[in-house]
Amino acid sequence: MGVSNEKSKRLNSLDALRGLDMFMISGGGAFIYYMHGKTNIGWLNTLALNMEHPGWLEPVTFFDFIFPLFLFISGISLVYSTNSQLKKGISKTEIYKKAFKRMLVLMVLGIIYKNSPINIFDPAHIRYSSVLGRIGMATFFTTVLYLNFTWQKRLLWAGGILLAYYAAMFLIPVPEYGAGNMSMEGNFAGWLDRAIMPGKLIDGIYDENALATSFPAFTLTIFGAWAGDILRKKETTQLYKSKLLLIIGAILLAGGFIWGLHFPIMKKMWTSSFILVTAGASFISMALFYWLIDIKNYSKGWVFFFKVIGVNSLAVYFLNKFINFKYTAAKVFSGFYAFVNVNWHIVIETFIGTVLLWLLLFFMYKKKIFVKV
Repeated sequence: MGVSNEKSKRLNSLDALRGLDMFMISGGGAFIYYMHGKTNIGWLNTLALNMEHPGWLEPVTFFDFIFPLFLFISGISLVYSTNSQLKKGISKTEIYKKAFKRMLVLMVLGIIYKNSPINIFDPAHIRYSSVLGRIGMATFFTTVLYLNFTWQKRLLWAGGILLAYYAAMFLIPVPEYGAGNMSMEGNFAGWLDRAIMPGKLIDGIYDENALATSFPAFTLTIFGAWAGDILRKKETTQLYKSKLLLIIGAILLAGGFIWGLHFPIMKKMWTSSFILVTAGASFISMALFYWLIDIKNYSKGWVFFFKVIGVNSLAVYFLNKFINFKYTAAKVFSGFYAFVNVNWHIVIETFIGTVLLWLLLFFMYKKKIFVKV
């Protein structure tokens, strides 16, 4: 992990979209969630309920889209960074090594993040699966594919993985439950993780970020790399790229909903239908941001707000974990809102805490401090 002071040419839309994604994780989603029931505004209450993950086999929510979108964005970023390295004369072997090292670092950071304070003397109770670990594995896997296969063949890989996962979930029998069981206890992915994963699983018998569900999740980064190739094309106009991303997104979204009629659209199992739905939504989101920001040159305050977050996503993730900005907000500012109904205090504290986090990120942005792996 290092701190970069270099300024490079970037897609403003990509940074803004990544920033929006991280904003939802770092306080924006919680702020909206705490708004539930505070007003009589129907759409706001509905939106608030979409800021938490649903239970097993319950309909997906907007919050389920956050992590898949980041995996997709990682694929786009991978395309730009890999081609930049190739242009500088860096060999494929060196790129593999860097991607592999990055994967290991992210896996270690993920273990620290998920288990802090970590008890190294009790490895059986350490959770080894993590969001960061999955990002590291997905980008390494996609890097290998990107450097060895055309985009058409990479899509065949993605399709093959999703079909193989679908077949495994429905055709391989789980002891005492049989094949095709979609319960937390009886699904094949959970059984496989219980059999091969060391340490503990987050739900005891199941962990949505463990090994089995990683394979379908990897395909989101493969899809992201496809989007990255489209965005890098010099032979086509920006408007054509935006339209193509939009069309691909619509097709994947429709395909995911159709597949979902048999294979439930569900984040906890990272089902193949869920992958297509979130990949489609990611393509559409990227198309809209690209059209608005990079084509129409829309650069209002909210774009910069999200960009400040997006260029320092790893810092956002850890700062939000190890610094309690909400606590700081309450300690420093509670005297200003003490007269407000106590039910609103959590909303105000979350809002101020998020502002404090952004101000710290803005300071880092102005000083050109970007934490990277």
